[in-house]
Amino acid sequence: MKKIETIHAVGHVLCHDVTQIIKDQSKGPIFRKGHVVTAEDIPVLLSIGKEHLFVWEQEEGMLHENEAAKILCDICKGDGMKESEAKEGKIELTAAKDGLLKVDRKHLMAVNSLGELMIAVRHGDLPVKAGDKLAGTRIIPLVIQEEKMQRVREVAGGKPLLTILPFQKKKVGIVTTGNEVFSGRIQDTFGPVILEKLSEYRAEILGQTITDDDKGHITSAILEFIHKGAELVFCTGGMSVDPDDCTPGAIRDTGARVISYGAPVLPGAMLLLSYYEEEGKTIPIVGLPGCVMYAKRTVFDLILPRLFADDEISGEELAEKYN
Repeated sequence: MKKIETIHAVGHVLCHDVTQIIKDQSKGPIFRKGHVVTAEDIPVLLSIGKEHLFVWEQEEGMLHENEAAKILCDICKGDGMKESEAKEGKIELTAAKDGLLKVDRKHLMAVNSLGELMIAVRHGDLPVKAGDKLAGTRIIPLVIQEEKMQRVREVAGGKPLLTILPFQKKKVGIVTTGNEVFSGRIQDTFGPVILEKLSEYRAEILGQTITDDDKGHITSAILEFIHKGAELVFCTGGMSVDPDDCTPGAIRDTGARVISYGAPVLPGAMLLLSYYEEEGKTIPIVGLPGCVMYAKRTVFDLILPRLFADDEISGEELAEKYN
């Protein structure tokens, strides 16, 4: 930091806020710390009595906060994102398209652990729309060591910390089970809930098949949708552990790879997630617990955007991420 005459300050960076007071009108900073002085600023500064300023003195091996913030922004920014102008060591990222936000948590934590800087990110694995704020970066001091910012690049892993996966168009089949629905004793109220949630995505509904509680019939209904080209199959009903709840067994009998029967999420503990492999295609088959029918938000809302973004979910993620 050095003191210079204001008339010679053009191009220099302020090390402090400059406050202007106008009686009965306003009081506050007209120039913030980190502001780069322009020729137009000189008369304003002189008018408030600032004949000298304290400015940043360029030191070899040091970066200004805005330069360093751009480095943070660059390691975060994936395709389909917009960045704000650097200001006071801060840059914000917003979504330029709809999709599923993915966050590289491991490398994000490594960067945030370095100190004197931070990246604040919204939760990943959730849908975002164009215009949504995704992240904010901040350099804490006015200047920071260039060596530290090189370390930032190294620990960031070489790929953007944030990515947006586009939602895909999916052909969907719905299998509703239950003797009481199949026989007409009660009306199906599960299907309309599923259809409403699917309306938020690019879903082509192939149909809804209602079966009794016979395990073989349920398995056949699932496979029939797959043979018709379904890329996603949802099963409702019969997902509990009662002896007559046959849907989990029916899903297993399709030959699908069961990822998990059960999730540490309430409402939604009885979720079954599986993947059916056929001719190089991976088709999720999902058994939905009864809570999806009546609760506003459940485990279904957590996994649905990932299914439409072709973001395969592992059992470890279900056990850890949603706990």
